[in-house]
Amino acid sequence: MNDHRPPHDGKLDKPATIFDVAKAAGVSIKTVSRVINLEANVRQTTRDKVNAAIEALSYLPNAAARVLSGKRFYVIGLIYENPSEFSYMQKVLNGALKACEAGGYTLLLLPLTLPNPDLIADVRRFVSQSRLDGVVLPAPIGDFKDIQQLLAELLIPFARIAPKTEVHEDLNIRCNDEQASFELTQYLIGQGHRQLGFIKGDPIHSATDHRFKGYLRALAQAEIPAHSEYVEDGMFSFESGKAAARALLDLKDPPTAIIASNDDMAAGTIFEARERGLAIPDTLSVAGFDDTPIASRIWPPLTTVRQPIVEMAEAVTTLLIRRLRGEKVASTEEAFTCHIVTRNSTGPTRR
Repeated sequence: MNDHRPPHDGKLDKPATIFDVAKAAGVSIKTVSRVINLEANVRQTTRDKVNAAIEALSYLPNAAARVLSGKRFYVIGLIYENPSEFSYMQKVLNGALKACEAGGYTLLLLPLTLPNPDLIADVRRFVSQSRLDGVVLPAPIGDFKDIQQLLAELLIPFARIAPKTEVHEDLNIRCNDEQASFELTQYLIGQGHRQLGFIKGDPIHSATDHRFKGYLRALAQAEIPAHSEYVEDGMFSFESGKAAARALLDLKDPPTAIIASNDDMAAGTIFEARERGLAIPDTLSVAGFDDTPIASRIWPPLTTVRQPIVEMAEAVTTLLIRRLRGEKVASTEEAFTCHIVTRNSTGPTRR
């Protein structure tokens, strides 16, 4: 059997491109594209040479081949951080899937655990092997510049949910987290609370800063001093919320109300309070964010901010699909409105 493998002195410094494959096989880029897309009008000897070059160079077919062939595979990828608490991402998945089903696209998922030293390699492999037409990036993945750059190089359009920063020709959608946090803090102030604790979220998420700013703005408007000892860091997980609540409740003069930056941390706060025998809301009021399923399943049910997460994910995925269809979709940033849902975890202060 003849060996059509081209000579190769070692690995390339950068991942091989379709141009490298064409040069190694001695064919045109168009021919490489035809082989990758399994088109019939290619001689077997040529196909063998191209496949041998692909194997020798460890080439992963990317969007360039699809663009050259004019083919579309009607596949959207959702790349997201694999969270310890899945309730928020479940809503994102539901919204993205709803838009894909309506638009005739398949949705493929890539959950990532952070930190990840092989992050870019994993994303490159997923995008190339799955033959994606576009990608949806929830926070915080959407703010990773190296992922943005990789998708641009691979000619893959993307849309982001709740990013911190804007990029060229960006499609993104967010909720007005700062205003929602401001209104939630105002609500508790209206219940008579003047000692309000706050548990921040993961610092790589844009919502963390916005929600903290809303809390500070409400305190300032009510002329309530912002004490640093009433603020603790969390990571959007149940355990981090429990640990933060422990620190707040150990204070000599603990808060009468605690706002957690998501429902999972608020649930951890309620758990810590109940372990101490504190009555909720008589002794301590607790509020969260997102109105995930846990908010209505714990006792007492949680006062929280309802984000239209499903609708946001559906809207941004629909925008991406419209752009893939060739429609002129303006670079947009649409802020969805959040709503406070009052339940039994909050009440007037008794102190």
